[in-house]
Amino acid sequence: MIRDLIALNDESRVWVFQAERILSYDEIDKIRPLIYQYADQWLSHGTPVEAYGNIFHRRFLVLVADETKLKVSGCSIDSSVHFVQQMGNLLNVDFFDRMNYAIMNDDETITTIHHIDFKEAFDNGKIDSNTLIFNNLVDSKTKFLSSWVSPIKESWHAKFVN
Repeated sequence: MIRDLIALNDESRVWVFQAERILSYDEIDKIRPLIYQYADQWLSHGTPVEAYGNIFHRRFLVLVADETKLKVSGCSIDSSVHFVQQMGNLLNVDFFDRMNYAIMNDDETITTIHHIDFKEAFDNGKIDSNTLIFNNLVDSKTKFLSSWVSPIKESWHAKFVN
């Protein structure tokens, strides 16, 4: 059974994996059924996990697990990481480069800035404290829905520009 994100508990655990590039619609059509299938068959100690997975903004593979009834164990988390690696191999895309920060431009396009270039982009006015940035470290559904995308000044990324 495919669950909707809205059906999961607000404190459900979230993992966000950012692709190194925008995915094509054909690529999304190729992996979305695999993501749904994985979320539907995800197990922890042999018990089904109430889970959801999808692609957001053509760039982010997001997995969500309701841990109010069943904790997702180390082996279950490892299986999800292996699944995301498989999706990356299938598309020839890296979902694990944490050194590129995704920002949303005024026209709602998403671009990335490498960690090394982040301060310079701020100093040169390419981004400012109100620029929207994706915080891929959010760890709950509530945080995902409320603060996954927020101005730099409200994100942990602000420490790199002050």
